[in-house]
Amino acid sequence: MVQTITPQQLLEQIRSGKPVELIDVRTPAEFREIHVECARNEPLERLDVARLTASYQAGSANPLYVICRSGSRGKQACDKLQAAGHPSVVNVEGGTLACEAAGLPVVRGKKAISLERQVRIVAGAMVVIGSALGFFVHPYFIGLSAFVGCGLIFAGITDTCGMAMILARMPWNQCGSATTCSPSPSKPVLHKAS
Repeated sequence: MVQTITPQQLLEQIRSGKPVELIDVRTPAEFREIHVECARNEPLERLDVARLTASYQAGSANPLYVICRSGSRGKQACDKLQAAGHPSVVNVEGGTLACEAAGLPVVRGKKAISLERQVRIVAGAMVVIGSALGFFVHPYFIGLSAFVGCGLIFAGITDTCGMAMILARMPWNQCGSATTCSPSPSKPVLHKAS
């Protein structure tokens, strides 16, 4: 069972001065657009659970807080970390959207098309192309539309989208050094140096 924390509780911990290690498991492009101040970007598809678990076992007694856009990928990351033996992971309920609404300090950057919208665009285009090719070229091309439909059903049931994992690795969803955040001296440190 994944432990959760509300954005308000997280804000109270930050204001109390307790050390908070917060990782954001969204894509680098999503992280660049908006993230909770001093969250560290560790994309879900590249999450190094062994390293995170080993660093916890090497001396940290504080839980590892995990955040995404709205909570779903955060829960997946928590499940991965728990399966790898990490004893103390906490998913932030509602993700970055809820944290922003709760008044946590956020960093805004370059706006990007969300991964969810990219999936809808690509899936829709593949269905239209498959249908058109099936009508004008050969009926077997209808299989492309059926394949996309099956993928969407699978994604809905399992909450795991193969197309999103592929799109997350595309160059336009990557960014260079913009994926790190260093705290200013007047603000509380939200995570330990790694």
